[in-house]
Amino acid sequence: MGLKENLHRFKEKNKDKKWLPAFSAIHTFLYLPNETTHNGTHIKVADDLKRTMNTVIMAMVPCLIFGMFNAGYQHNLQVGDIQAAAGSFFSSEFWTMDNFMIGFWKILPLVIVSYGVGLGIEFIFAIIKGHEVEEGYLVTGMLVPLIVPVDIPLWMLAVAVVFGVVIGKEVFGGTGMNILNPALTIRAFLFFAYPTWMSGDKVWVEGAVERTKEILAGADLDAISGETILGSLAQGKEAGYEVMDMFLGFIPGSVGETSTLLILLGGLFLIFTKIGSWRIMLSSVIGALVMGLIFNQVVDSGWITESSKFYGLMSTTWWHHLLIGGFAFGTVFMATDPVTASQTNKGKWIYGFFVGFISILIRVFNPAYPEGVMLAILLMNVFAPTIDHYVVQGNVKQRMKRLKAKTA
Repeated sequence: MGLKENLHRFKEKNKDKKWLPAFSAIHTFLYLPNETTHNGTHIKVADDLKRTMNTVIMAMVPCLIFGMFNAGYQHNLQVGDIQAAAGSFFSSEFWTMDNFMIGFWKILPLVIVSYGVGLGIEFIFAIIKGHEVEEGYLVTGMLVPLIVPVDIPLWMLAVAVVFGVVIGKEVFGGTGMNILNPALTIRAFLFFAYPTWMSGDKVWVEGAVERTKEILAGADLDAISGETILGSLAQGKEAGYEVMDMFLGFIPGSVGETSTLLILLGGLFLIFTKIGSWRIMLSSVIGALVMGLIFNQVVDSGWITESSKFYGLMSTTWWHHLLIGGFAFGTVFMATDPVTASQTNKGKWIYGFFVGFISILIRVFNPAYPEGVMLAILLMNVFAPTIDHYVVQGNVKQRMKRLKAKTA
């Protein structure tokens, strides 16, 4: 039985149609809608918003699975149960069932809470307003667990999701109307509302917080830490990891942001499926490299000495910025959000360049918060409509000049 027949039967049994949006959302998630336009000019495509969202989720699944292995690997490494991986993506120390199960049972609740709370709010707003349930949260629900620390308390995540969905999206009119990326709005709320759970060297490794509390309570245990590379560099310390480890992802960090290799593959998949903008990705990388080169030149000139609090990140090799922190993940999966990013081709180049440029700028000049990609993307989300406006106006002026030249 098709979607139209099922909807008709549901309407007959539910005269007030109050629960129709919820039924329609569940049904169309399982079946392809069979409604098509018959009159007027229209575009025929093989996908819809739900399928587009699912494609993006597919690109993030490798990062999710890798994050589960890495969560267990970082825990076992810190407590001394295993040796460090030998710089190979197929290291036997990394791809073990023990590592996976530790990460699986820590990350699965994050995914469940993210989707459960977020989709629940979407259903509530759809029922109250009487419109179809929007599929935009399908991607946001996967992004959120990948950009938070593995040990973030579930109630904090739930509160942040409520804030991000209601304030970041629904108050603007829902999917397609929001001006800020909902996932980054959720992470920004977590960072400013619960900063001790989003920064420092005890939040990035599973079990580090609990073990530290036991130490403070007098238990005879060794403390473990999981300071990120950015945190170490911001304090003037050495990175402590090989470049290959940074590229493969054998480092502490948010659940899905550590493996630049898998993020790169996910970005290529989005470009191949024509969902992610290669202009935004490439221009963001260019902007980050330019800012990194500028800082390296400042250090080489002698203007900044090793005693400066900015020296650690400012002296970091310019292209290493692409491998550490959440820059790669933010560039591929969040800066390219088609709703909050620039829409014009020229605007995408400008938008992406400043995302990368400002990310490294914030990273270096804010030692208390060395991860700048979140704030950079949110800032450029606000300016994206302005960028597109001036790009369009510039094109109009050029066409008017050509028209006048032809009629003269």
